[in-house]
Amino acid sequence: MSYAVGNYLVAVAVAAVIVVLLLGLFNMLRGGSPNLSQTLMRWRVGLQFGAIVLIMGVLWMRG
Repeated sequence: MSYAVGNYLVAVAVAAVIVVLLLGLFNMLRGGSPNLSQTLMRWRVGLQFGAIVLIMGVLWMRG
C-alpha cells in the first residue's frame, strides 16, 4: 500500500467519524429522537474502532 492510499483511507475514516459525531450532536441539540442518538453513538463507536485499526495497520505497513 502506498503512502498516498494509506493517507487517503485514514482521512476518509476520520471524516466518517466526524460526520457521525456532528450528526449526533445536531440531533441532540435540536431535541431529536433519543433512539436516533443512540444509533448514531453506536455507529460512531464502531467507526472509531475501525479508524483506529486502520491507522494502526497503515503505521505497521510503513514499518
